[in-house]
Amino acid sequence: MKNKFKNWTKHILDVLTKPKRYFTKIVADGNLEESMLRAFMYGLLGGVLVLMLRLIGGATITIGSVFTAVIIVPVLAVALLFILGGLLMLVSEITGGERDWEIVIKGLASVFFIYPVILVLNALAFNCTSIWIISLIVDAYILFLFYNISLYCMKGKRHNVMLVIGVLALFMAMVYITDYRIGWFMLKNTSATLACLL
Repeated sequence: MKNKFKNWTKHILDVLTKPKRYFTKIVADGNLEESMLRAFMYGLLGGVLVLMLRLIGGATITIGSVFTAVIIVPVLAVALLFILGGLLMLVSEITGGERDWEIVIKGLASVFFIYPVILVLNALAFNCTSIWIISLIVDAYILFLFYNISLYCMKGKRHNVMLVIGVLALFMAMVYITDYRIGWFMLKNTSATLACLL
């Protein structure tokens, strides 16, 4: 157990501090199940943490909220893994990188430790300003991870990767400066977003 925790901690530190070194080591070995399990477990962790935050905040815990935390959120994490995988395959095609589905999924699963952190940060937003700040930080970091996976894991051409990430950043900026941001914020934290409408 102690060794597993040390490996888990080392994995997170490597992704955060040495992304190039970490992502270039990812290879296809026919073991997709581990990546799916990792996404599910991080989804479960995120769901439980959000449930605990609501409980601490005085919210009433219902059977529906427990079901959402332990079933819906983890299943959505796995679905999100494959949706992002499809997007990353498209990015890889555009940038001249690898076209291996397994490497894409493994690269994305390796950064899914950020999923519960994002869920908790979104749940902590309490007003319009906080949901803005949290959303900007989270979305910028996700683009940074996408850049690293596209460049080092998928081996896309740097210029092309920067161009695609720039287009995605421009798209996100357009969402933020238009009313579409309300829908985007609603997906993250409804009560904090409603404060933006007052």
